[in-house]
Amino acid sequence: MSGGRTLAPLGRRRAEVSANDVSGGYRIVSAVDPDGPDPDAGQFYMLAAETAWGSAGERPYLPRAFSVAATERTAAGVRLDFLLEDVGPGTGRLATLEPGEGLMLHGPLGRGFSTPREVSPGAAGAILVGGGIGLAPLAIWRERLAAANVPVRTLLGFRDREHAGGMELFRCCEVRLASEDGHAGHRGYVTDLLGVLLEGDAAGTGVVYSCGPPAMLEAVRKMCAERGVACELALESPMACGFGACFGCAVPLVGGGYMRLCVDGPVVRGEQIETALVAGSGHR
Repeated sequence: MSGGRTLAPLGRRRAEVSANDVSGGYRIVSAVDPDGPDPDAGQFYMLAAETAWGSAGERPYLPRAFSVAATERTAAGVRLDFLLEDVGPGTGRLATLEPGEGLMLHGPLGRGFSTPREVSPGAAGAILVGGGIGLAPLAIWRERLAAANVPVRTLLGFRDREHAGGMELFRCCEVRLASEDGHAGHRGYVTDLLGVLLEGDAAGTGVVYSCGPPAMLEAVRKMCAERGVACELALESPMACGFGACFGCAVPLVGGGYMRLCVDGPVVRGEQIETALVAGSGHR
């Protein structure tokens, strides 16, 4: 586990879809990458269907960026699991992939999560805060923290039943839930649950890791800043290339200037950025 990065092989390559399962209002698409490395938790891939993608000059034109949610090394390569929601032409096509079809991918890209002690030398544990489809990178991070015997508390929130799923990615794990419509757990926001934990005497000994909608991430960033708690945020921003050429994913930094999420993130320290309210986020 490191705040650095695993480097992607050059160019796109073909992975074969092995499963496409319904998970509440989402889908978990699995594909076996025969030639790529094991990704770091928090890294992402640029994905496109091998066929019926941008055909006849119609959308989608460009690949879509997705954080990896789980991995498993097999004899055929590394199995990669991606959590997605059908919200537009790109995700709509990915949602219809069938076993045996090709998934064209480039990755792993970006920088992943840092260990609690790398973020804050005195930290002994972690609090994971996920919202909606943003729980994906937290699932793989929880597994790796648990394997390293790092104490973890997991908080997940959803808008409503129709926009919820991916819970099987957190198997064998105690999870506290929040839902805005009250269908599961606390009726309200996941940040309500975080606020309770951050009021405890031991709050400063942990690091908060979060991924979800921009408004949720901004709330997490502010809550941690007000209480002096270190945090890392996995941000989402429009990405056309994934390797820093287009500057479409620029995020404002504290003190001026910008960072490109695809190469300097997508995981960033909360104190680095001016805001987590990134315009135009969302996979289509």
